Amino acid sequence: MSTFVPHHQPMAQLLSLYRNAFQGLSREAWLLAFVMFIKRSGAMVVPFLSVYLTESLGFSLPQVGVLMSLFGLGATVGNLLGGWLTDRWGYVKVQLLSFFLGGSWFLAMIWVQRFELLAGGLFLLSALTESLYPANSAAVSSFSSPESVTRAFSLNRMAMNLGFSIGPAIGGLLAMVSYQFLFLADGLTCFAAGAVFFLFFRNGPKNALPDAPPNHPSEPENSFSNVRSSAYRDPLFLVFAFLSCCYLVAFSQLFTTMPLYWHQVHHLSKFEIGALLAFDGLLVVSLEMVIVYWLGKVQGLWKMIVVGLFLLALALLALTLAQGFLILVVSVIFWSLSEILVLPFLSTLTAQRAGSQNLGSYMGLYTLSYSVAYIVGPLVGTNTIDQFGFDTLWWGCSALCILAAGGLYLVVRRLQAS
Repeated sequence: MSTFVPHHQPMAQLLSLYRNAFQGLSREAWLLAFVMFIKRSGAMVVPFLSVYLTESLGFSLPQVGVLMSLFGLGATVGNLLGGWLTDRWGYVKVQLLSFFLGGSWFLAMIWVQRFELLAGGLFLLSALTESLYPANSAAVSSFSSPESVTRAFSLNRMAMNLGFSIGPAIGGLLAMVSYQFLFLADGLTCFAAGAVFFLFFRNGPKNALPDAPPNHPSEPENSFSNVRSSAYRDPLFLVFAFLSCCYLVAFSQLFTTMPLYWHQVHHLSKFEIGALLAFDGLLVVSLEMVIVYWLGKVQGLWKMIVVGLFLLALALLALTLAQGFLILVVSVIFWSLSEILVLPFLSTLTAQRAGSQNLGSYMGLYTLSYSVAYIVGPLVGTNTIDQFGFDTLWWGCSALCILAAGGLYLVVRRLQAS
């Protein structure tokens, strides 16, 4: 007669995998992640901006496209300026300025409703808030060893996604009362994040990046960086940034046209829209660190990146092939997995390509690809919807992902070989 013995080994292995994924990260990496969690917990304006502009202010889809593209243009300026200032002032000053100036402008935007004023206001708002990210990325890289830099970026993204799983969910409830509450909440959390950042890093390195802590991966042995005066004079990296931007044009639809699709085609409430966006954030939070750690020893980053691009293509194609709430959930799952497999490794490639003297320049150019995507994505997306419908947009973005996958397959392999 056999005796039943419970098998705890798989669970123990899973817990060990989670524990190992978080080990070896610096205290500063955890603190930076906590600050970004606070910041993103108030991320309520952008997820509902397209719905706010159409439903509350009555703008047409082409007008919404222009406004959201101006938001992206402001992000472009912010990323360029943030990267440039980071190499000169250091990442502490740049992040503090972004937190407090951006928070102030969120509050000022509460009363802005005219199209012309919104155009200028959204441009400036985005420039102020997006200047944060090159400085933040440079700080994460500076406080990470070569072996842990991908996991440090993933921890930072996990914190942002955890915050983002809270922000839109609360934002959906606040939007049912008044959209103005979204600007108020976003502004106050900028102030809170800035205050906590100041508390943690007020005595930290404020000068150029070479003065950062000793574990700064200035020239890691396994990197493929050599001395380059600027990211903008690195042709191969420029192609890499362009292809990243192509992926991000498709990816940006989740925060620009997708809420409109859910609202207009599937008639989801603001709370349901917020819940789906929160679901994306929770998936990334629960899976990214473990997947990145598990895949960290895989040779050839192009493998994860290419698979991730195909997953986003599938997420978009699924919307054209079936209807119902379940297909929306499946699409979000594919979207989240794509995000996990692509974005951390793009950041790692950028950090490895840069030298210690121009990390801000490389991070600025990489985050610039996000900003350009948020110019092109909303403009192309809303006009495509207006002229041809949502399905045409999803097919077009899927094709863009497949083309970008082919390009990144070639470019990433050359980056790692050079």
